Amino acid sequence: MTLRIIGSGFGRTGTMSTKLALEQLGFGPCHHMVEVMQNPEQPAHWAAIAAHRPVDWNAVFKGYHAQVDWPGAAVWQQTMHAFPDAKVIHTERPEEAWWNSFSITISKFFTNAPTMDLPPHIQDIFHVMSGWFLKETFEEHTDRDCAIAAYRANNKAVRDLVPADRLLIFHVADGWQPLCDFLDVPVPDIPFPRSNPRDEFWAHFGGEPT
Repeated sequence: MTLRIIGSGFGRTGTMSTKLALEQLGFGPCHHMVEVMQNPEQPAHWAAIAAHRPVDWNAVFKGYHAQVDWPGAAVWQQTMHAFPDAKVIHTERPEEAWWNSFSITISKFFTNAPTMDLPPHIQDIFHVMSGWFLKETFEEHTDRDCAIAAYRANNKAVRDLVPADRLLIFHVADGWQPLCDFLDVPVPDIPFPRSNPRDEFWAHFGGEPT
């Protein structure tokens, strides 16, 4: 099994909906941050990646046909070369909408995680993530302008570096059609999945801190 889809979009750009859609279309299992939290084989791979040690990308994504969301989205430049036949789906949403969602979910989580009552393995995972992709991606993730600058820079890098014939810039609000056209599969006769609002995000961690 090898990756057929690489997701390069930041978290909070509709990545959970995209994961569910890809799995519905037959491109699953799809790797996502929830997989890192739930698959016991995953944390060690990402600890090695965070330490900038060489990894076998086939081993990292063993058992997955697709990947979206962080932490995989932090290494799209490496994986697009490791999996040269994979297509790249870049999820986006308007900058202000992204910041409004990111600031009350992922950014707030990393700010509060050290004092939250989390299972030890979850605490360990996010300690690794905060010292790696969060630190390396954002000059200051709690600052609106800094966060949006990082978001904008990633969007530009994807457009600059991914060959056009491998790339779909995808807005989940557009639903099935562009995704199915890009993947050359029929459009399902079911609604496009809509998932991961604020309450669903915090449910993974026992509720939102006050």
